[in-house]
Amino acid sequence: MATSTTTLYEPFVELSHWNRHRDSNNDANEIIPRRSRDISGLGGEDVVIQQLLPADGGPAAWRLLIAAFVFEALLWGFPISFGVFQDYYSKQPEFEGSSQIALIGTMAQGLCYLGAPLSALLTKRFPKYHRQQIWVGWPICIGGLVAASFTSSVGGLIATQGVMYGLGFIILTYPIICMVDEWWIQRKGMAFGVISCASGASGAVMPFITSALLEKYGYKTTLQATAVAMALLTGPLMPLLKGRLPPSEQGAIARVNWSFLKKPLFYIYAVSTLVQGLGFFFPAIYLPTYATALGLSATEGALILAIMSISQTLGQFAVGFMTDKKFPVTGLVMGCSVMATIAVLAIWGLAKSLHLLILFSIVYGVFASAFSPLRVGMGKAVSDDPSAVVAMYAILVFCQGIGNVLVGPISSALLSQRSTLDAYAISRFRNVVIFTGGSMFLSGIVVIPWMLWPRQKRAGFGRG
Repeated sequence: MATSTTTLYEPFVELSHWNRHRDSNNDANEIIPRRSRDISGLGGEDVVIQQLLPADGGPAAWRLLIAAFVFEALLWGFPISFGVFQDYYSKQPEFEGSSQIALIGTMAQGLCYLGAPLSALLTKRFPKYHRQQIWVGWPICIGGLVAASFTSSVGGLIATQGVMYGLGFIILTYPIICMVDEWWIQRKGMAFGVISCASGASGAVMPFITSALLEKYGYKTTLQATAVAMALLTGPLMPLLKGRLPPSEQGAIARVNWSFLKKPLFYIYAVSTLVQGLGFFFPAIYLPTYATALGLSATEGALILAIMSISQTLGQFAVGFMTDKKFPVTGLVMGCSVMATIAVLAIWGLAKSLHLLILFSIVYGVFASAFSPLRVGMGKAVSDDPSAVVAMYAILVFCQGIGNVLVGPISSALLSQRSTLDAYAISRFRNVVIFTGGSMFLSGIVVIPWMLWPRQKRAGFGRG
């Protein structure tokens, strides 16, 4: 008698509901990684049950998270450290006087932010090709640096170190994010906190290394050395970038539940993220210049940024951990906004010494950067459907990225040409400090109406 074979995968309950996910610490006899067993079903049908590797822990999940951390630290840490290149390029005879140098970094970072929704949508739509996407984006990223080392014009650097690099990064990053999303369910906030703080970890050391290489060897050799280092450090980790779900189940997560777009809470979080992003990037860009205006050395300016990067790492990991522990996301948004506001207006604006600037970099780094891991908490607060988390994450990245792209135009309108050491924010940066502090403050104010709304009325407009 002919028999048929059916393949079932377990455990996979996390696709149906966040809080229905089984504890990943099941007994060993319940989860048998990479094995299958045949059982005889009714009617003579053979049923093959292939069990999945455990989520939220285990060697495979940690290997994936570590590999994702390294990719994020190196490949995203490079463009956000562009200030070192900008300072170097502006002093070179072939680039001196060009008003378009800033566009190199703006294009690299702007594509990563503004291209997030499209990249996430395509990644979710074609889940079977995640690894292929990484193999396409990775060489484009590294090739952009190699190509930039052979150009001698600002336009060429914009096309290679800017556009080419940013395009490669946005192609490869969302498949990795989707893999992290598959492997980490109950501890998703912690996992995304680790990913978010990767750039802070690299930001503590990469500017010093890049600056030393530029001064000694010039930009062409530095770009080539950076490309080789990235290839050697990330290439061997490529085999570790694997999703958890089998192809037969990936079709289920390819369909995004867009019902979160009907939830008022989503738009509250989106507006809060947008407003915060308008001021978020100014301290990292202007702190070295501010330090120089106070008479501090370039090394001391770099030290301030390094301390801010380390503080950012600690803050993002802590906030990601707190979202897993069910801390109210709206409360975290308000608390971080208030502390960031105090740091900007009361510390940065009054800072006249290295010690106060270091204090500012610590407080601001911990609290202002918390919006990155909070994106996951915001998504879980809006919707119970895990198929929507990457889509919401990408939209919130886009919202914050608008501020990144507008830094140049806004700063040109805010900066003053006159410096007075005894004045608030030494006069020249007064408007920048006030604008940044105002952005931090308003990002917290935006969520207050939701907190004041009666719980019974907002129950139908939040999660679901």
